[in-house]
Amino acid sequence: MFDLGMSELLIIGIVALIIVGPKDLPVMFRTLGRFTAKARGMAREFSRAMDSAADATGVKDVASDLRKATDPKAMGLDALKDAAAKFEAWDPKRNPRPTTTATTATAATAAAAATPAAAVETAPTAPALGPATQALAESRAAQAEARAEAAAALRAARSAEPRDGEPGAGA
Repeated sequence: MFDLGMSELLIIGIVALIIVGPKDLPVMFRTLGRFTAKARGMAREFSRAMDSAADATGVKDVASDLRKATDPKAMGLDALKDAAAKFEAWDPKRNPRPTTTATTATAATAAAAATPAAAVETAPTAPALGPATQALAESRAAQAEARAEAAAALRAARSAEPRDGEPGAGA
């Protein structure tokens, strides 16, 4: 309760000796000891009364129920902690997710539209994609195909135009 060291007690004793005097000092310390003992006894009795009241009202049962309710094992948080630890230890460069045949086939179809067939056969398989990523990949493949068609049409139109010095250029 009070943190009194030896030096503090010595100072208190010297001040008490000066104020009270050497004749009445033992009586004062005896009275102080009785007062301290009575205060400790009252505090102990109060603590016992509060404990017995808590037992009578069932507070200890509620406290134990709360401890059980917040226990990580009872809530299944151990499985969550294990999953989080596995996720933190996962390295996508060392351990890529396994590919599914549907996403591999879709990626191969998109690659076939933009590249020759020989390149598709030697291309590595793409990792499995989520639905949003898969939609984005398909959208980009369609855009690349549209750009390739537009470039081919532009080349065809340019090759059909007459150049300067060729017949039909001065019309």
